[in-house]
Amino acid sequence: MPNPYCVNEIQVSYKSHMPLRDMVSISTSETAYKLLHSVWDQNRIELVEDFKVLLLNRACKVLGVFNVGSGSTTACVVDTKLIFVAALKTNAASIILAHNHPSGNLKPSRQDTHLTSKMQAAGEILDIAVSDHIIVTNDGYYSFGEGMAYEKVKYGDRIYFEAQVPF
Repeated sequence: MPNPYCVNEIQVSYKSHMPLRDMVSISTSETAYKLLHSVWDQNRIELVEDFKVLLLNRACKVLGVFNVGSGSTTACVVDTKLIFVAALKTNAASIILAHNHPSGNLKPSRQDTHLTSKMQAAGEILDIAVSDHIIVTNDGYYSFGEGMAYEKVKYGDRIYFEAQVPF
C-alpha cells in the first residue's frame, strides 16, 4: 500500500515542435512586431482587444505565442498567473507582452503602463525577464522597452517604420 503521507510530485517535460535552428529569433522590437502582426487575427485586430505573449529562450528564439485572452473594444483582462504558468511550462527565459488597440491609437494608457510594471516585478521574482510590451495596430506599434511609437510607412513596394514624436 502506498504511503498516504508521501509528498506528491509533478514531472515536467517539454518537447519542441521544431528544431532550434528553425525557430525565429527576436532581436528588435520591429522583429517582434512583425511576428506578432503576422499571427494576429486580422479580422479582429481593429474590433476587440486581444493579449498575447511571446515566449523566448535564452537565445531569444521564439518558443511559442501564448494567447492570454480577449476582451472588449477598449480593454482585456490579463491574469498574471496564467502568463507565468505558460512561461514556466516552456522554460522561457524571457517574455514579450503584446496587445492591440482596436482604435489604432499607439499611445499607452495608464492601465497599460501599470500592467507592464506589475509584470516586470513578477518576472524579477521568477527570474523571467519581461523584455518588452508592444502595442500592436495595423499602422504601427508602440514599444514600452524603447518608449517609442513606430508608424508603418510604405515607399514603393517596401515598408519601413518611422519613429514618432514621443507622447
